[in-house]
Amino acid sequence: MSFAIVCSGLSFAWPDGTPVLDGLDAAFGTGRTGLVGVNGAGKSTLLKLIAGDLAPAAGTVSVEGTVGYLPQDLPLGTARTVADLLGIAAARDALLAIERGEATEANFAAVGDDWDVEERARAELGRLGLGHLDLDRTVATLSGGEGVMVALAALLLARPDVLLLDEPTNNLDLDARRRLYDAVDAWSGVLVLVSHDRGLLDRVDEIADLREGGVRSFGGNLSAYEELLEVEREAAERAVRTAETDVRRQRRELAEAQVKLARRVRYGDKMQETKREPKIVMGNRKRAAQVSAGKHRLLHEDRLAGARDRLDEAADAVRRDDAIRVELPATRVPAGRTVLSVPAPEAPEPGTGTLERLVVQGPERIALTGANGSGKTTLLRGLPKDPATRYLPQRLDVLDDARSVADNVRAVAPSASPNEIRAGLARFLFRGDRADRPAGTLSGGERFRAVLASLLLAEPAPRLLLLDEPTNNLDLASVRQLAEALDAYQGALVVVSHDLPFLRTLGITRWLRLDRRSGLAETEPM
Repeated sequence: MSFAIVCSGLSFAWPDGTPVLDGLDAAFGTGRTGLVGVNGAGKSTLLKLIAGDLAPAAGTVSVEGTVGYLPQDLPLGTARTVADLLGIAAARDALLAIERGEATEANFAAVGDDWDVEERARAELGRLGLGHLDLDRTVATLSGGEGVMVALAALLLARPDVLLLDEPTNNLDLDARRRLYDAVDAWSGVLVLVSHDRGLLDRVDEIADLREGGVRSFGGNLSAYEELLEVEREAAERAVRTAETDVRRQRRELAEAQVKLARRVRYGDKMQETKREPKIVMGNRKRAAQVSAGKHRLLHEDRLAGARDRLDEAADAVRRDDAIRVELPATRVPAGRTVLSVPAPEAPEPGTGTLERLVVQGPERIALTGANGSGKTTLLRGLPKDPATRYLPQRLDVLDDARSVADNVRAVAPSASPNEIRAGLARFLFRGDRADRPAGTLSGGERFRAVLASLLLAEPAPRLLLLDEPTNNLDLASVRQLAEALDAYQGALVVVSHDLPFLRTLGITRWLRLDRRSGLAETEPM
């Protein structure tokens, strides 16, 4: 098949020399491809190289046609308008000027053949649920989710041949996610997307796994990919068990051979002592026995070495991302104990079921949902933070980048001994020298684990966790690790998230929805 994107011998490193990609070969054809891999594997870097935002240190990137790129962190510019973000400001201004009678050559050139640009822009915004936005509205007044959807509308308006999306569901509410899913379903060109959103990845035609410097492609969506990996893992584990059995057998046979050889040596020595045969005959037999013994020993040692090699190969084939292990009994909150009680946000139009106060008791696990711009982040930020309350913002910016991972934890757990801190960090996969690395040098996945460690190992033990979109920018393995850590947490939890599969893994006990008009209210489980 022909490929629209071809990467040959692609290498890239950060200015400090940290390698990201080294001699990567990859190709992407027509259809929807989900690019997956652990944090730090180079997924976002690869998209930037394809888009031309980064230049490779070596190798080439070949792309057929125009490229549209939606990065994780949009450079919105607060003074820009919606029309600017859509890329239609110049053509729209020229149209308005022509309508005012300014029929200049420059204005006609700015419009080109795009006389219906404003109508198409409004139609695209409407299709994405943004029909209420005025084209002259400033970007500064948009929520994060609205900004992402406007940027997506701009790409769809431009109709590129190749569309690159990097974590496009970040900050999107449930309605916006569904509209994004529809747009992806309708895309008929080349699409490569990086995402941790399972609903989105189940809509692709192919999964490309970027791991250990290479890309391996699988036909089908995420669910089919995971089923295949599970089959491969089970086969690999069977191979490990077979190899282990072979190693044990070879060890036993080597030991038995050594016993037999020792017996022969003792027999030869005894024969020589009794001198039942001529000296020259006994000498020849002893030398022959020694040669035979050496060959026999080498044969069994070679077999054992081969069995060990097969075991190592089989063990390497078992793909299992490291899991964090956390025990947090000190975080337990007795049922019925109130850990938070504050007035709920005032509602302009109070509706039935609107809460007057936000009360959190015992080990409740509360999901706070609502449309983009409804004030969920503002609510979390404004909640009182006592020493036993810990807040995790969207950007994971709670670490001192100049300090080591261990020192960051020591700052929030001053009475813990160095051994206690290192034992705690080991459960978050920071073992040995890894705990001494400066936070500013960590990859995305490592930084996430360091933030999680500083959050959960803090003193006093956190009895209330406030999490704002915690799965943003996390790979699938990190989302699983977060769920595992929170499963060990025994305190109260309030989490803002639009990631329904993640929320369902947390054992949510109450669902709340914040609305711009009707305020805070209880809702049915989602």
